[in-house]
Amino acid sequence: MTERTVMESIGGRKQHVVSASPGTTVLDAAIIMTKANCGSILILDREGALSGILTERDLMTRVVARKRDPEKTLVADVMTHRPYCVPPQTTVAAAVLVMIERGFRHLPIVGPDGGIIGVFSIRDALPVELETAESLAEFHDQLNDALG
Repeated sequence: MTERTVMESIGGRKQHVVSASPGTTVLDAAIIMTKANCGSILILDREGALSGILTERDLMTRVVARKRDPEKTLVADVMTHRPYCVPPQTTVAAAVLVMIERGFRHLPIVGPDGGIIGVFSIRDALPVELETAESLAEFHDQLNDALG
């Protein structure tokens, strides 16, 4: 079986990107995410450039757990700034490895022109791709221990 790319895993075409501006309230961002049935929202600046990502985990750890008012808190204050992105030709296993090693569940996919193509989610990976990434992560851990 040929390794799938992140583009192939999301259907091979540009996705509708769910986005908001940095001045959007957390409540409005959560409503947008709920309506779109997605676990993250990309935060774009006035020029349409990616400035951050807000995820379900961010909502839980940076808003709810800290008792911040979602009607008054702006996404700019709780988003992950300058998120790690991958190009469309990245293999799913390589993307999942990044996610395992860095603790992510969502990776924006950015084209050669810097334009956002979509978002790869851990849910887009097949079990065999997850197993491959886990094996690579274990190998990296063993290698780091050996080089220690």
